[in-house]
Amino acid sequence: MKVLVVGASGATGRLVVDKLLSQGVEVNAIVRSLDSLPENPNLLKIQSSVHELSSEEMKRYVKGCGAVVSCLGHNLTFKGMFGMPRLLVTETIECICSAIQSNNADRPTKVILMNTTGNSNRDIPEKPPLSQRIVVAILRALLPPHLDNEKAADFLRTKIGQNNKTIEWVAVRPDALTDETEITEYDVYPSPVRNAIFDSGATSRINVGSFMAELILDESTWLKWKGHMPVIYNHA
Repeated sequence: MKVLVVGASGATGRLVVDKLLSQGVEVNAIVRSLDSLPENPNLLKIQSSVHELSSEEMKRYVKGCGAVVSCLGHNLTFKGMFGMPRLLVTETIECICSAIQSNNADRPTKVILMNTTGNSNRDIPEKPPLSQRIVVAILRALLPPHLDNEKAADFLRTKIGQNNKTIEWVAVRPDALTDETEITEYDVYPSPVRNAIFDSGATSRINVGSFMAELILDESTWLKWKGHMPVIYNHA
């Protein structure tokens, strides 16, 4: 299998690439710097800002890939949070899905989006605590990255949906991200079991990378979670 990873230069994206390569998967990685990932015969590094790619370029990079992983996020700087493009994640997911559909692949392509527990799955629907809903409403109004996360997941839920013939999807929702060096036990739930604002749980980036790779490589895991927004926490 070949997998395209966007946001591969980021803290989580690098770990997803490492995990896939360790499993013998071919990876196309879109990176800002060619030095951000090690050399590997199964790794094709594509140096570009993903939002600057044309639809034809994205179509070419997606072609032949059985899965696409988005670990895109906004830099935690003033420019990263309030500068352009404000809908980086949403616009990239839309471009990826359009490219997949244009390629007319023989079987559905898996699309995995890294999202956040601060975003509710309105397909269920979920009922976050009132305190969380109040803060999230403020974040939605004031911080473009949160709205971007919501719109990206909503695009998959409402525009791609559950019965698309060319695309299947999962939006992975980690809680408070931490940096660890080893994969540990982790728990996956259909919905958050903690208050994402006032009682968040730790989720290591390396565990997120491991779960994303499992979604790609283990068909039973994929069938369990496709079309859903699973929440991942480190095992307490």
